[in-house]
Order: sequence, then structure tokens, then C-alpha cells
Amino acid sequence: MKFIYNLLKITVLASVIVFSLASCSNDSDEATGDQNNQSCLDDSGLSEFALTDEAKNSVRGESIDLVVYDAFLAPEGAFERFKDETGITVNILTTADTGTMVSQAVLTSGNPVGDVMFGIDNTFLCKALNNDVFLPYIPSTWDELSDSLKLDKIGRVTPVDYGDICLNYWKGHFEAPPSTIADLTDSRFSSEFVTQNPETSAPGMGFLLSSIAVFGDDWENFWTELRANDVAIRSGWSEAYYEDFYSKERNIVTSYATSPVAEYIFADPPVESPPTAIIPDSCFRSVEFTGILRGTNSPAASALLVDFLTSVYFQELIPETNFVLPANENAELPEVFNLFLEEIPNAVTISPDLIDTNRNIWTERWTELVLR
Repeated sequence: MKFIYNLLKITVLASVIVFSLASCSNDSDEATGDQNNQSCLDDSGLSEFALTDEAKNSVRGESIDLVVYDAFLAPEGAFERFKDETGITVNILTTADTGTMVSQAVLTSGNPVGDVMFGIDNTFLCKALNNDVFLPYIPSTWDELSDSLKLDKIGRVTPVDYGDICLNYWKGHFEAPPSTIADLTDSRFSSEFVTQNPETSAPGMGFLLSSIAVFGDDWENFWTELRANDVAIRSGWSEAYYEDFYSKERNIVTSYATSPVAEYIFADPPVESPPTAIIPDSCFRSVEFTGILRGTNSPAASALLVDFLTSVYFQELIPETNFVLPANENAELPEVFNLFLEEIPNAVTISPDLIDTNRNIWTERWTELVLR
């Protein structure tokens, strides 16, 4: 019944309950960071690129490069359709993980290796915005996109999808399954939990941030207790999910809210309902963005690609290829998602500014607590 599916890394929503570090850790300098710094999301005064009708008609025959991280799966036939509609060829340039992709974009800011980036999330957003990586552009679909996902109001980045990093567990294994993130430290779940290293894994980072948002100043005690309860740490999602969780060596794992839907879709033999479930209070909300790379020689063609990535057509393809949810509010979810996807109205998150300021402090302290 093993399945292969791609789950994107997922991101600060105004419509959810936001646990900022200012409220979680009022007495901690590490948690609050420097509140006097200007937010990376403030209007920078940059001029937006305007896509004119003349520019639209001049791009046929152009070829542009879309930079993505290594887990991205292009929906079958999508970019062929884009070429049919616009005359523009899209080449996919695959990097490594999101962090590597963003670091490369920072180093080449103004002289990019590609034209458009897809997959930067809210945990790396300020790193890119503070280094002037993107050319502002408000796409034709802007009014169709969820307002809560439009973190950068001047359009340096445009939201494409969102999702939740959540604890997953096998429903049939526990008579009384864990119901909260705090349950992980209970002796009943000793040696049951596997998660990922936040320095090498997006879901691992999401779970660390979730613990900081939920427990505030007590997050270090939470991880100390997890270590005492024999938590297992793996470098990446695939190792944790397939080697530990799928084999049922461990029965609780950090994964995604869409993982139970994927378990249902790829089940062999078929099942009537997902065999796994999530713990909703543990979920960290992630948003993925696209943006035109500043310095591109093809700004008009790049703008049309941003329009396409946020169009209803493309948005309705991504749930079943990348197991994320569309940012375009006019896009409809596949029926299987309506049946089995659990809603997360109160997903936790931390502001991109605080993540950018404190990432190294938090991960270094996590390493001291858990790995040494």
C-alpha cells in the first residue's frame, strides 16, 4: 500500500489564530527579536511592473525558466497548455530544497539564474524580500486570491498555495490516540513519535515553529521532555514517513494535513476511509509563493506565467499533484479532498520577520537540547 506523492512545504494568515512570539514569549529577548526593525513586508516603495497589451503580444516565441525546489511536480500538460495560449515555452530549473533555492536567489539577486521562482514559503520569505530578489507585479488574478494569503501587498511575491504541517498517527494503533501536541510527552506515547531535523527538513522546521508558538517560553522544556520520551529524529520527511511511520516502527509522525487524503488515494488495496488521522492543534500553516526574479530579461513573459500559476485552471490541478490547497478562491477542490480533508481553522504560525530574526537561534538551541 506504499504510495509516492509530493507534498509541498507549507506558511502567516490573518484569518487564522496567530500565535506571534510577542504574545507567546513576552519576557524572552530571543523570542521577540528586535521589534524596532522594519518589517520585510512593509511597502518598500519599489515600482511595480505593469503588463501592457503591447507587451503581451510581443512575447510569443520567448522561452523562460521557472526555478522550483526538488519536490515540485509539474501537473501533466499544464505548461504545454500555457505555451499554446501564450506562445511562451517554460523550462523547469530544479534546485535542491527551499532553503537552497532561496539562498541561490539571494546570491544572484539582480542577475538571476531563472526568470520566475515558485515555492518560496513564509519561513524563508523575509530572507528573499530583504535582499531585493523579486520584481513587484500585481497579477490579473490578484482579486481572486485569498486576502489572508497576500502577505506582501505590493506583489513582490504572489500566493499560489497553502497547507498545514501536522502530526499524523495510525488510527488503528491506539485505543486512546493522542489528541494534543502536549500528549507527545506522555509516557503512553514513549518511543512512538518520529519527527524531522528542522535544519534539514521543512516539516521539521514547521513542527519546531509550532511548538514555539504553542508553548512560548516553555518550548525548550517541551523538547527536553520529548527527548526523555524517546523521540526519534530523521533528516527528512521521506525517511521519517516511509522508514519509521509507514513500517509502523513509530506510529506518530510529523507530516501534512493532506497526508491522510494521499493515504486514501494511493491505498492498495483500496480502503473506505484514510487509515491515518491528524492532531489539529499541532498544525503549522504554510503558504507558498511565486515571484518574478529581479533582473530577468523577460519580465512580460514572466508576468504571464505568474498569472497562469494563479489561474483557476492551474490552481485546480495542484491539490492532487502536490497535495496543497489553492490560493485562488474560485478554484474547486477535488471531491476526495471535500470528503476526507480535515479543516484546520486555528492553525498556528509565526510572523516571517520573527522567523527570519530567530531561525538560527532556535535551531541551534534545538540542536543542543535534542541531539547533543
